[in-house]
Order: sequence, then structure tokens, then C-alpha cells
Amino acid sequence: MAKKVTKIVIPAAGFGTRFLPVTKASPKEMLPIVDKPVIQYIVEEAVASGIEEVVLITGSTKRPIEDHFDYNFELEELLKRSGKTEQYEEIRAISDMARFVYIRQREQLGNGHAVLQAKSVIGDSPFVVVWGDELFQANPPRIKQLIDAYNQHQTNIIMTYQSTDPKVTDLYAIAVGEKVDDRLIKLKSVIEKPGSSAIPPYAVSVGGYVFNPEVFDALESITPGKNGEIWLVDAINQLAQNGSVLAYDVQNGRHYDCGNKLEYIKANIEFALQRPDIGEDLRKYLGKL
Repeated sequence: MAKKVTKIVIPAAGFGTRFLPVTKASPKEMLPIVDKPVIQYIVEEAVASGIEEVVLITGSTKRPIEDHFDYNFELEELLKRSGKTEQYEEIRAISDMARFVYIRQREQLGNGHAVLQAKSVIGDSPFVVVWGDELFQANPPRIKQLIDAYNQHQTNIIMTYQSTDPKVTDLYAIAVGEKVDDRLIKLKSVIEKPGSSAIPPYAVSVGGYVFNPEVFDALESITPGKNGEIWLVDAINQLAQNGSVLAYDVQNGRHYDCGNKLEYIKANIEFALQRPDIGEDLRKYLGKL
């Protein structure tokens, strides 16, 4: 019987140098989208998709992430005494929505190395990987779409979305391979930022994966790549050589790279416009600019 996908690994140990100086003391994953940190949106998406256990790969500067998903008894008591029941229930729900496991990545040796830290926790189960600073707003959620694709095909799944904008080829990896149907590619390789050599339409590969545990064997066997680091894309390409990776086109969604300043600002504006409490006033303000 096939195992259910109930675990997610979220690497969140990077220094966030693109957002210095604010990330000097604050994790980039804790940057707010209006009034909620980026990483909370990601965890909520995971839980809404059936995930029960969240494995966060952290570093020495990431303690605020752990504190955010933990109970804060002093604050909770203050809210209860003040009669702010709704706020109390909101912050308590943050800690109760999943089981959280924290693993410290002691050295920054690449994003594949970060995923590899979760091997002992994942065991022999399939699992999701999503980066801690990438939002993808979709209906159904992208993680749900990826898990459904995994359940159907029982093989490694990487997320793509379709684009005809040549700019994406300088910003993101592009998946290439044999088209299976309108949503699936039997992956040949993922090419990092191929530029003008890529052929449109582009299957843009961004943060979203469902892996079988075999990915750990691939990560342990690959030769360190750029900067002497272990890169997840190299492990994916190794698995693709065996025909065991499908690229799945996630639809009805919008990608926000919240490690990019402009995309982060766009995310704040677009999420705020969807809010019933401030959306209309913001729309009027923007109309006056």
C-alpha cells in the first residue's frame, strides 16, 4: 500500500543577503506579508494540503522562526485577561496546526545539503520540499496539486509553471523533457538559468517538490557543484536519468519570490488588496498615486 505524504521539509537556514540590512538580525522567512510572516503562509498551505509534520531546517540566526511556531504563554495570558479572545485563538492556532521539528544546519553547504539534514526524520516516507521564502498562491494549493500528482504516479514530482516571458530564463531554472500530457513532462533535466538558449514556452521550475526517499541517496552520491556545495538540482537530474522524475504544471496560481525585493513588495500589495479590512482603502490610495 502506498504511503501517504504527510511530511514537509522547509529549508530556512540561509542568510538572506538580498535583504540586508533587515536580515542581519531577522530571518528573511519572518518578513511580513501585511501582518503574517512569509513562512506562516507556507506552513498554512502545507496543512491545508494534508501535511501533518513540518521539518524546518534552520541555522544559528533562525531562532525567531522556532519562537513564532511555539506557545507564548505570557502573551496568551495577557490576551485572555484583556478579553481579546479572537487574537488569543489566532496565535494559539499557529502552534497547534502541525507537529514541528527543527534541525540545525551547522554549515551552509548548499540547498541539497539542507534537505539532506532531514533524512533521519523523514525515514522511508515520501515528503514535500518547499523553500521558506517562496509563496505560490493557487486554488487548489500548489502543495495539494503536487501531492495529488504524486499519489497518481508514485514517482518524484517537481513543480513547474508555464511562462512565455523570456526574462524567467535569466531568473529561474527551466525543466526540459518529453511531454506526457498537457500537465506533465517526463523530465530529462533541469537547467539553471539557461538564458536565450531555452525554447518557449518555458516550464519554469520553482520551489515545490514531492520526493521519494531515494533522493537522499542521490544527494549523498553527487559530487559537490558550484562553490563546493551540494545542490538539489544535481540530485534531481541524477534521478531524471533513471526516468523517475515528472515535472508537473501547477495551474491557477501566482508565484512570489519573497527573497526578491520587488516581488516581496508586489506580494504585500496583492495580498493586502485581497483583505476585507484594508483592501478597499488601499485600492483607493493606490489610485491616487
